Amino acid sequence: MKKVLVFGTFDGLHQGHVDFLRQAKKQGDYLVAIVARDSTVLEVKGRQPKKRETERLDSLKKSGLVDKTVLGAKSDRYSIISRIKPDVIALGYDQKAFTKDLPAGLKKAGLNAKIVRLNPYHPELYHSVLLNKQ
Repeated sequence: MKKVLVFGTFDGLHQGHVDFLRQAKKQGDYLVAIVARDSTVLEVKGRQPKKRETERLDSLKKSGLVDKTVLGAKSDRYSIISRIKPDVIALGYDQKAFTKDLPAGLKKAGLNAKIVRLNPYHPELYHSVLLNKQ
């Protein structure tokens, strides 16, 4: 079984997220989504998410788009990736947080996951930055 991992905020699922998750699922057989902690969102985006981490987790779980959802780690982000042991890590087209050092971090953790960049889905319409302004 080829396991695919994605991670993100998922603060209100929109068509861009749906397409992202469908593209990720095509990379393997089993899709796991890590939902960012509220504290991580604040650190990365400089603002709190609209929905709490448990709401975002439940929403993604209920969507049926992923096989498993988990909350992100509070400190060592590679610990959760090590537990999941993905074969593929699928990144959004504009995902920058924690991606620059991802290859080195995976190597240090003893993981050999392939990293793929997925295509955008109408980013002029379905980007969280735009949607969260409404």
